[in-house]
Amino acid sequence: MEIKKIIIAGLCFLFIGTCTGTSSAEDEDGYIVTIQFENDFFGGGTDRHFTHGTRLQYLSKPIKWITDAADKIPWFSVEKALKHPENALKARASFSLGQNIYTPENTASSGLVTDDRPYAGWLYVGFGLVANQGLKRYDKLELEVGIIGPCSGAEEVQTFWHSAFGLQVPQGWDNQLDNEPGVVLYYEQARRFGRSNIFHGLGMDVIPHFGGSIGNVFTHAASGFIIRFGPDLKDDFGPPRIRPSLPGGGYFRRKTGFNWYLFTGLEGRAVLRNVFLDGNSFSSSHSVDKKYFVGDLQAGIAVKINKLRLSYTQIFRTKEFETQNKADIFGALSFSYQF
Repeated sequence: MEIKKIIIAGLCFLFIGTCTGTSSAEDEDGYIVTIQFENDFFGGGTDRHFTHGTRLQYLSKPIKWITDAADKIPWFSVEKALKHPENALKARASFSLGQNIYTPENTASSGLVTDDRPYAGWLYVGFGLVANQGLKRYDKLELEVGIIGPCSGAEEVQTFWHSAFGLQVPQGWDNQLDNEPGVVLYYEQARRFGRSNIFHGLGMDVIPHFGGSIGNVFTHAASGFIIRFGPDLKDDFGPPRIRPSLPGGGYFRRKTGFNWYLFTGLEGRAVLRNVFLDGNSFSSSHSVDKKYFVGDLQAGIAVKINKLRLSYTQIFRTKEFETQNKADIFGALSFSYQF
């Protein structure tokens, strides 16, 4: 429990530090707070595998010293905006706190389900740099550190909510992965190509992306794209998701009024390491034979009302391990507000 207190205290300290930081006087964007919920109850009506995720994110205003730092990172390939100042680089700090919960399909058994994935929890904080060049491109570099195992609090959270709603309480948490510190570094890059008017004032854009991660939690390479359709697609790069997933920007443009868009997307991942399938890194634990290639197909809707953005995403994920009976379906809700 002390580890969880340290994680939360560290996040609060950094959050306060960034709030008091200085930003350019000409910046008109405010800081953004986002809360995300992902659960297999949405759409799938199941309680298995990646069964729940919660994430709270704080995205700062554009900050000059962070922009200057991003300008020096070689792979960000910053493009100087001499003729088009609206595409000038703006960089923000990102802080997040999240928890993921994983279970086998058979949660009624108190014994070890040897042919299904382990029970596991992941409690983490994230520290990131988000840089966007207008509506053309964004890059994100983020480090997540946390704890896997009983100290993640996954058993207590799932047991509490299942009991509160009168649902079956999973019985096999005694078989969960052992406590283990987790570290994972993510990088994502997305570019936007679009047309503003293709049919009665409605536009369409395509946002290809690539990225990956390295660490003892996840190590993978990914590539894919998102297609969007709506009246004004210049507000953002798509709604955020809990990783591993198709990327989406926490940032959205400050603009008065109502806006919406529909979206769909596809991503393929080459998976070298997934601790929630491979088992503990430093101790003997239950594991399953993972699949080295996993795909996500998603579709949804995003709505923006003044400073508020709401989104729902339906996700279809291919099998992640060899003895998995069928692909997974789950949903994602996100609520963002710009202050």
